[in-house]
Amino acid sequence: MSELQRRLVHASGSLVPLGYLTGVVPWSVVTGLFVASALVATVLEVLRLGVGLDWAIYDRLTRDYEQDNPAGYALYTYSTAGVALVFAPPVAAAGILMLAVGDPISGLMGSRGVGETKQVTTLLTMFGVCLALALGTFAAEGVRLTAPALLAGVVGAAGATVADGVKPVVAGYVVDDNLSIPPVACGAMWLVGVAVA
Repeated sequence: MSELQRRLVHASGSLVPLGYLTGVVPWSVVTGLFVASALVATVLEVLRLGVGLDWAIYDRLTRDYEQDNPAGYALYTYSTAGVALVFAPPVAAAGILMLAVGDPISGLMGSRGVGETKQVTTLLTMFGVCLALALGTFAAEGVRLTAPALLAGVVGAAGATVADGVKPVVAGYVVDDNLSIPPVACGAMWLVGVAVA
């Protein structure tokens, strides 16, 4: 699978929160879908890592460093389910969209090796995309873009950018940005943006 195809699969996660923001599904359905996907991913990862199930799709969707560790798709489902359960819809939807849309755009702009940081232009693009996603989400939710909401968008975008820009290796395990972007972004927005929660 080409890198572009991998990024398109990644971006498909935006369809669920966009369904909520456009009024197609209630937030309870969004949460339920993300929790269900996390449960399915857990079963698949247990089979892959514990039993040795080796489907061809794993070769396409996992990277080399994920062969013996939880795969990025599973971490994606855990982080999105977690923020959907913990944070109010405007904050959670913004954080999920930062992962689903901002991260693939950033990834297409510049790849890096494990532990390396991205170029400044890529990080600035990630920040701009995430800020636009946050403010767009707030507006779709009827949140007035007052100073607290703007500040929440800025710090959320900054948090997502930091989480995207650095992939630290802890005890030989890569802390994937699929796991870190939503909780870091949502936590930052929640801390400063009570008005959007």
